[in-house]
Amino acid sequence: MNDYIELRLDLEPCSQDATDVLAALLAEVGYESFVPDERGLTAYVRSVQYDDSVVDDVIESLPFECAVSRQSSYIVGQDWNSEWEKNYFKPIVVGDRCVIHSSFHSDVPAAEYDIVIDPKMAFGTGHHATTSQVIEALLSMDLNGLSVIDMGTGTGILAILCAMRGAASVNGVEIDPPAWENAVENMRLNGVETSVTVHLGDASVLSSLPMADVFIANINRNIITADLPAYAPIIKQGATVLFSGFYESDIPVIMSVAEPLGFVEEGHTSLNDWCCLKLKKK
Repeated sequence: MNDYIELRLDLEPCSQDATDVLAALLAEVGYESFVPDERGLTAYVRSVQYDDSVVDDVIESLPFECAVSRQSSYIVGQDWNSEWEKNYFKPIVVGDRCVIHSSFHSDVPAAEYDIVIDPKMAFGTGHHATTSQVIEALLSMDLNGLSVIDMGTGTGILAILCAMRGAASVNGVEIDPPAWENAVENMRLNGVETSVTVHLGDASVLSSLPMADVFIANINRNIITADLPAYAPIIKQGATVLFSGFYESDIPVIMSVAEPLGFVEEGHTSLNDWCCLKLKKK
């Protein structure tokens, strides 16, 4: 049950849009993690879920004119937390106020907000430029007593931080079952399980949640633009929206969908071309 298939997909021509959509399509059929690059995408799925015909269907439904070549390899199950500790996940400090680390780390710098996560194979750890920028934005806001929705919560880092900063209610939404399980576990690790609820599902669950004073979506451009009409009704007038998971050059694409729904840009930050966009609901 802990074995994985590594699926490599090379695209010609390759673009960020194509790899974003490809990752979204694979996530819908159970793939857990994705590593895009300039040639294509590497994706991981539990070996018991791998199906050649499903990959064929995903490639066939990709709405881009490109040739796709693929190869797969078997990864024998192992202690993934140990692998993270040795090779990937190191403690990170954001804005000199928030430290993110795992329970297996011992030398952790002190910070105002100490977040413990035990990531599975490749869920986010806060190192990515998008996550760190959203964290910095949240650290600059007064969240006390507010209602927060974290769309695509992943490991739950952002939801945990919102709870620690005094949000009255925090609802995370995660479409991937293993990621959802990981987020629920991380809520318990940080003692915020009573103030954060993690929902398994997509944008269709939003209608059952309390209206948001703060809405966060650190996903990707294509999912955000596709789901913005579902986001808008659950976001209060005057609410703050933080979107990330895309490049600075994608802002006009996001705004072309957001503005007709009543959102205005309040500013953005950029790090290594990755962007965190701040909007206000009119």
